[in-house]
Amino acid sequence: MSLLENMRVFVRVVEQDSMSAAGRQLRLSPAVVSHRIQALESHLGVRLLNRTTRRVQPTEQGVAFYQACQEVLAAVERAETVVAGAGGAPQGSLRVTAPLGFTRRILAPLIPEFQALHPKVTLQLRCSEHLLDLLTESVDVAVRMAILPDSSLVSRKIADCERLLCAAPAYLSERGTPRTPDDLFDHNCLLLRFPGSQQFRWILQTPDGPQTFSVQGGFDADDGDILTGWALAGRGIVLKPLWEVADDLKDGRLVPVLPDFPPEPVALSVLYPHRRLLPARVKAFSDFAVVRFAEEIEKQVAGKTPATLRR
Repeated sequence: MSLLENMRVFVRVVEQDSMSAAGRQLRLSPAVVSHRIQALESHLGVRLLNRTTRRVQPTEQGVAFYQACQEVLAAVERAETVVAGAGGAPQGSLRVTAPLGFTRRILAPLIPEFQALHPKVTLQLRCSEHLLDLLTESVDVAVRMAILPDSSLVSRKIADCERLLCAAPAYLSERGTPRTPDDLFDHNCLLLRFPGSQQFRWILQTPDGPQTFSVQGGFDADDGDILTGWALAGRGIVLKPLWEVADDLKDGRLVPVLPDFPPEPVALSVLYPHRRLLPARVKAFSDFAVVRFAEEIEKQVAGKTPATLRR
């Protein structure tokens, strides 16, 4: 094991306040993380961390070493970026976060293609509907499908994603078909809910402009695919990107609801922290995403748009 790798492990442990959490991010067992920290302490001849059953905390020497490690690792990354910019191939570990459903349908199937183009890049996926903080979670790139707030992150749009409300024919046969957005309050709306989520407020386009409807329902989950499964089982009305349910719409397993009052489209984007020298692996992934993700989404919806959505 190299001193540099041990330094990376130490930095992650300090940032996560936990050896097990750092291990999960680095795909190392807690035993391996502990061994690397011990090796670092033996090499330096000082104790870097105070350990308890619940967390770890850097000692005074550990705080000073952590700050020095950040400078060293940043310098190494800048050196790698300069070399890559001079003609070297993108390389190193690339930590990517993306929504669960998007990862399953679009991102994961394209990973072999990306790695064939850039074999020296190792991808680490953090799949979650939660909007992870790129800096505190040590993530290099985020793929997000949302109305994005202003931030210091660099954002490159991949595609505008049309969305719709839909439900199974059996549900509508039993509960009736909504005619206006206000009718949704008498229906079971399937909600994507997690800390910080706004998905239980549906913004629909109306003749008077976009309006927000705080809908309710007896089912919610933090995984969009679970909501789709409930909708297919006739449990309620769901709000989904068109590309995600295009096959179900084409085959009649789901039908559009309130097509004259569609949800606002959202942008699918790739985001990364602003840096003076962008690592080659981040640029390579971003360039790949903007082209290939857009092509795959177009392929998902091509020829599958129901007639009731064509206006």
